[in-house]
Amino acid sequence: MTKRDYYEVLEINRDANTEEIKKAYRKLAIKYHPDKNPDNKEAEDKFKEAAEAYEILSDPEKRARYDRFGHAGVKGAGAGAGFGGFDFDLSDALRTFMEGFGGFSGFGDFFGGERKKAGPLRGRDLQLKLQLSLQEIAKGVDKKININRKVTCETCDGTGAKDKNSITTCPECKGSGQIRQVSQSLLGQFVNIKTCPRCGGEGKITTKPCPECRGEGRKKGKTTINVKIPPGVSSGNYLTIRGKGDVGPKGGPPGDVHVIFEEKKDEDFERHGDDILYIQYISITQAVLGDEVEIPTLDGKAKLYIDPGTQSGKILRMRNKGIPHLHSKRRGDQLVRIIIWTPEKISKETKKLFKDLSHKKEIYPKVQ
Repeated sequence: MTKRDYYEVLEINRDANTEEIKKAYRKLAIKYHPDKNPDNKEAEDKFKEAAEAYEILSDPEKRARYDRFGHAGVKGAGAGAGFGGFDFDLSDALRTFMEGFGGFSGFGDFFGGERKKAGPLRGRDLQLKLQLSLQEIAKGVDKKININRKVTCETCDGTGAKDKNSITTCPECKGSGQIRQVSQSLLGQFVNIKTCPRCGGEGKITTKPCPECRGEGRKKGKTTINVKIPPGVSSGNYLTIRGKGDVGPKGGPPGDVHVIFEEKKDEDFERHGDDILYIQYISITQAVLGDEVEIPTLDGKAKLYIDPGTQSGKILRMRNKGIPHLHSKRRGDQLVRIIIWTPEKISKETKKLFKDLSHKKEIYPKVQ
């Protein structure tokens, strides 16, 4: 299905400022929130669409890429382990909603529904940079990366407790993970719901912490992740690996890993979008008489014919020898700039030949 323009989704102008973007998103998020529209697939889709638009337009860097390249410019921030677009699922949209507005205290009561338990905290997202050669970018590559992360404590199986008997229901919140405070005002009853400070929203407390992880339920560890990089990525593109970040404390869900790509400088080629530029030096003789030369490409060696009378600085184009377009079968070109090499030192015989040639009118440029 074709994605709608993000500005159209939020019903704002393209020059809208940060506050206008947030205000527009809040209006739509409240209108289409699942708590207010139970079992309404259309409302859920619009809620996810609004969250996706806000996720892009509220971030200056992502917004700049979107303004320049459209949806293709922000595909690197996609969901799942694939290098796709921002195809949010409902959990992504709800997290964007909660992070963007601090959860809206009393939001469940506002809609007349029940708030879910806060539960264990989600683990931290990790970010790492991955350098790629131009050849790897051109062909795509699978990488195995070792990362340091928080992993589940095997001694307590992530509970943080020394044994099962050490885990009890929090007496402060009675296991709900939240404290509900009701107060009266001139406008009526006001309900404020906040995370229980005693148990941190878990609903349970540990009387005897695990000696290995000291009650955290996790410890330092290492993990190897597989990253499948498609052809055509650029510096600044990134790929999100779901569920491979730090494990949350006391059984909390893991965060994600964001792999940011950096392009290594290549000795032969200079990248311009999906085209690559190569400098080919030729002699004066080759420029005058023409020649067939062998030059490097991303796919190996290739022959290039130079026409007689080629001028220094001329650019020749080799079709479909560049970088593949991201998520496309099309490919850029290889541009070859011809530079005539002038020797700094020559023999007496060569010098005499050039002097003889200097009397030939055909070697001089035509003067208008």
